[in-house]
Amino acid sequence: MKESQKGGKLIIFSAPSGSGKTTIVKHLLNYPELNLAFSISATSREPRGEEKDGVNYYFLSTEKFKEHIRNGDFLEWEEVYRDNFYGTLKTEVERLWSEGKNVIFDIDVAGGLRIKRKFPEETLAVFVKPPSVDELKKRLKKRKTESEDKINMRIAKASVELATAPQFDTIIKNYDLDTAKQEAYDLVAGFIGLKPVAEQDEKQGE
Repeated sequence: MKESQKGGKLIIFSAPSGSGKTTIVKHLLNYPELNLAFSISATSREPRGEEKDGVNYYFLSTEKFKEHIRNGDFLEWEEVYRDNFYGTLKTEVERLWSEGKNVIFDIDVAGGLRIKRKFPEETLAVFVKPPSVDELKKRLKKRKTESEDKINMRIAKASVELATAPQFDTIIKNYDLDTAKQEAYDLVAGFIGLKPVAEQDEKQGE
């Protein structure tokens, strides 16, 4: 991606699975004033539940994913588990920037940090911290979408991911979801230069 292709801001939310980052991202997309568009990641895993191609993820075969890697088509990618790839296609970000949007990501910790390194000035990287690893395990079990072995793999990975939190611009502690949502809104609004609601109300009252 060339310098001339840069558009809006990049807003990254990363966390171990089950931390609540997806819920927070969906919440932020409800606010038109933030001018956000969701970056759909590509993955080589199978769809879960009611997930749809081109809505939740771009579902690719492992071979197709590897072909994109060879062609340099990804802004970032990672083999999260063996033959289980996730990544952000450059064309996805270019598409959303061409629409004049700020791009919001719900991605893996390693991927989030890679994008931050590539676009340090344009990116706000937020780490969503769960109350505890035990709470993470409870949330993942409650989803009922994965086997016990897969959940244990995610929990082992979570311990490593939690250690990366200080590398992010800011950390949101998701101990109370409503508080975390408000904190996320305030962070994003401030980063894109939107005045806080209190200031807007003051100005209108003048």
